[in-house]
Amino acid sequence: MNVKNLIQVFKNQGPKYFIYRSMYELKRKSGLLKTKFPVIPKVESYLSLNEWKRLNIPFFFQSRDTLTFPKNLNGKLERAYNNLLSGKIAFFNNAWNEVKAWNTNPDTGFVYDTTKHWTEVEDISSEAGDIKYVWEKSRFSFLNTIIRYDYHFDHDSSDFVFSKIKDWIQNNPINQGPNYKCSQEISLRCLNWAFVLHFYKNSAVLTEELWQEIMHSIDYQMRHVYENINFSRICVRNNHAISETSTLYMISLLFPFLDPERKWRNHGLKWLEQEVAYQIYEDGTFLQFSHNYHRVLIQLLTWIITLSKLHNVTLSDTTVKRAQKTLDYLHTCCIGAEGELPNYGSNDGALFFNLNDRAYTDFRPQINALNAVLNKKHIYRESELQEDASWFGCASLPLENKSSSKETNSFNQGGIYTIKDELSFTFFKCAKYRDRPAHADNMHLDIWVKGKNYFRDSGTYKYNTESKWIDYFTGSIGHNTITVDGLSQMQKGDRFIWYNWTKNAEAEITELDNSVMINSKAVMFQEISKGITHTRKVRKQKSAFKWEVTDDVLNLMGDHSIKQYWHPNPELLDEIKITAVDEYGISLKLIQDKGQWSSYYGTKEEVPLWFFETKTRKIQTTIIIQL
Repeated sequence: MNVKNLIQVFKNQGPKYFIYRSMYELKRKSGLLKTKFPVIPKVESYLSLNEWKRLNIPFFFQSRDTLTFPKNLNGKLERAYNNLLSGKIAFFNNAWNEVKAWNTNPDTGFVYDTTKHWTEVEDISSEAGDIKYVWEKSRFSFLNTIIRYDYHFDHDSSDFVFSKIKDWIQNNPINQGPNYKCSQEISLRCLNWAFVLHFYKNSAVLTEELWQEIMHSIDYQMRHVYENINFSRICVRNNHAISETSTLYMISLLFPFLDPERKWRNHGLKWLEQEVAYQIYEDGTFLQFSHNYHRVLIQLLTWIITLSKLHNVTLSDTTVKRAQKTLDYLHTCCIGAEGELPNYGSNDGALFFNLNDRAYTDFRPQINALNAVLNKKHIYRESELQEDASWFGCASLPLENKSSSKETNSFNQGGIYTIKDELSFTFFKCAKYRDRPAHADNMHLDIWVKGKNYFRDSGTYKYNTESKWIDYFTGSIGHNTITVDGLSQMQKGDRFIWYNWTKNAEAEITELDNSVMINSKAVMFQEISKGITHTRKVRKQKSAFKWEVTDDVLNLMGDHSIKQYWHPNPELLDEIKITAVDEYGISLKLIQDKGQWSSYYGTKEEVPLWFFETKTRKIQTTIIIQL
């Protein structure tokens, strides 16, 4: 990183980040950080299993015996259950792969050394591959499927479940190996174990010895999270910080004997509410600029709000209001025929608590669950879409009419603008960044008709892969926007870093007699020169599936090539008509190239990639969907 870029990081992230991150890396590389994370923990004795049971600490349910919502014996759940019993895991909620060892990357075959202190484990390595492949199984989210099968089919898999937890503890020594590298992964593991302990509370397999072993592991995993929390709060500051602070708080509620001084509970709640106030903007959008991570957020909020109510903890007005606002935003964008949203921003396949049989791309169960917890009403009628809410104690609730057939929305703080009519949905991005951007996707346009995504975002693929794929999926070429001389609107740095953040941007929606207009502009492409402004006008006809998109590039001097990219859905090509002219009204040829599409993390497929190219400063495009 050169001095110029270093100064940018300092300005963008602030001195607190810069100083803390520098000191953290110095301590990590020198070995000083190790001293806070011992590998030989003390032998502890915890409250007995029977004593814990007698406390009757409030949870979503007391045990499997207290659950009474309708059961659904279906083949999809049974097949998933059988796959899990055979040793397979649905990686990133997609492909089933067999994984025998906790510390083996199934994508590369690399085996991590579990005698290494976690501070010595590198999460970026061409030899090891993407470390997320190792973390995926160790989250224990797969146990949700086992629990659901046992409930719906009146089965008992507690022996299998507890054998997996015990095996993990024995093969992942405290603070050693890759599964202690990320505090969010630790947090999710402990929450999923807590879910297990309540469901199988009365199982004969859960012995006093096993209970003590699990408590010891949770105790030291939470100590790890607490000691390392400032890394997430200062350096990462995204869903990681919310996951970790909320888990400290919730584990203390559920197992108070692990936190006798209430450090986890009090600090966790205070930090959590600070993060919610900062990360969820006032309009309900989320600082990660990602719909998938937004779903992660509302799942955590569902846990937090439910447990707080059960334990008579009053959350701040800001926390509750932001939860409602963020729910309203996601519901607005949930437009697909099967509950899909635009595939906006980073998508790593995360779904921490999978409590239904719907497709991973269906956001409705999680949206419904948070609405049930906040407002005591279901949004969706189908029982499959209500199951998540049922696990949180919200089974028998009235139905709320929350639909809106015609509306426009301006989420100015998050830079999202939407136009919704009876049969179409227009999703547009124009943001100025106060927080770290993930993709160079300003001016991206998603077009939906009758619940089908005609022009879409290309997805994410992988965080740790060849630079050409990272540049494609996160760069402007991977979105329905423009490039200048093949460059993205911001300059890509290492990993998740972008330089030249877009900070001067604005947009507005205007409703006219026969159309709705989005007018936007942003100062971008600073890698070429300062002051270059991209303006985009999107006009949606009210009486037709017709969009007019006009791009102008201002203050661009000299000879340059502008390309306007489009990512059409390959299944809908015959229904798309697209034409364009330059600033002189001369027709531009549609170039039909080959691009990439990633519907699930870790997968990509070749798809059509369209673009118009001009040496002038303007491209005016007309899109008509012909049904």
